[in-house]
Amino acid sequence: MFRNQYDTDVTTWSPAGRLFQVEYAMEAVKQGSAAIGLRSKTHVVLGCVNKANSELSSHQKKIFKVDDHIGVAIAGLTADGRVLSRYMRNECINYSFTYEAQLPVGRLVVQLADKAQVCTQRSWKRPYGVGLLVGGLDESGAHLYYNCPSGNYFEYQAFAIGSRSQAAKTYLERRFENFADSSRDDLVKDALMAIRETLQGETLTSSICTVAVLGVGEPFHILDQATVKQIIDSFEIAGEQEDPAGEPDAAAGQEAAADEQGGAADQGGSTDQGVAPMDI
Repeated sequence: MFRNQYDTDVTTWSPAGRLFQVEYAMEAVKQGSAAIGLRSKTHVVLGCVNKANSELSSHQKKIFKVDDHIGVAIAGLTADGRVLSRYMRNECINYSFTYEAQLPVGRLVVQLADKAQVCTQRSWKRPYGVGLLVGGLDESGAHLYYNCPSGNYFEYQAFAIGSRSQAAKTYLERRFENFADSSRDDLVKDALMAIRETLQGETLTSSICTVAVLGVGEPFHILDQATVKQIIDSFEIAGEQEDPAGEPDAAAGQEAAADEQGGAADQGGSTDQGVAPMDI
């Protein structure tokens, strides 16, 4: 995407009917570190990848508590995410003070979408360069919404945003039919497996991911690293126990493929490694 005379402000439409600044904001979401959300009938799990800008710095927080029954995971510009999470927190406090009840998740998402959409109508504003996965629990059950910088919002059973999120979406699409009846621990495990899909060869450890849980009788909270490490170790050990049974067949298949393809396969494999873009 290149600069042109139609991206100087957000209210200028191109001849093709596009708002370039809105597209730039959506591109910022795609370049951010991955965030994942999934829900069952009683629980919502949010997860994100922790990426530091350098070895000398710590990572930025990507999951925020809004209220006991609502939390958000963000991808994109963290500063915009903090501003919007503070707005959501204030709305929940005001509603609770006025009506002495918890703010319905759907109503908060609509208010957030309206706030984002106003930024696409005023020439002196810019779109928020952040996507939010809003997980919540109210009288109608568990909910998971995705709020787009354009002001659109969608409800999902499971979703992933950010860098390399397509791999996580593929995993979630294979498994989403089981999520409705899944237990809390199974949801957390599926969230970690989806996060691992976005790492592209990197080892999943408790230090490079954050997981938060919300459910019936369980207020929104972020799991500590020790708990996450135990869960990761449990399904890695289970995977190692399943591997030996299939090793002979896999080895035979690899030898046959190597004989048929010759050196071309090796050459193609070497060019595919290390070409993934760095996270921003």
